[in-house]
Amino acid sequence: QVQLVESGGKLMQAGDSLKLSCAASGRTLSMYNMGWFRQAPGKERDFVAAISRYGGSTQYADSVKGRFTISRDNAKNTVYLQMNSLKPEDTAVYYCAARLRPPLTVVVDSYNYWGQGTQVTVSS
Repeated sequence: QVQLVESGGKLMQAGDSLKLSCAASGRTLSMYNMGWFRQAPGKERDFVAAISRYGGSTQYADSVKGRFTISRDNAKNTVYLQMNSLKPEDTAVYYCAARLRPPLTVVVDSYNYWGQGTQVTVSS
C-alpha cells in the first residue's frame, strides 16, 4: 500500500497563493489516480481536484476552478496543489488521497488511501 504525507499548509491572507505537497512512499505513485479533498470544521469532506496517473486528465470542483491547479511529479513521488487567489472559504484541512482504479472521481469513498491532512487558514 502507499503512505501519503501532506505538507505546506499555513495561515494566509485572502488573495495570497500557496502550494501544498503530498509525498508518497511505499508504492510507485504512478500506480494511482490522485485527489485533493478538504474538510472545514463541522462540514463533510469535499472534493477539490483530481489528476490521472500520468497527469493527462484533471478534474476540479467548481469552487476552485481557475484558481487551483493540481499537478504531479511521478519521478519525485509527489502530488501538488497550487492555490491562487485564496479566499476565507478555502479554510480547511486539506487531504490528498490515492485511488488504484480508474477513472477520476469526486467521490470520497472511492479513494483507497489518505494522508493525515494539512491545515490551511485564510484570513480576510
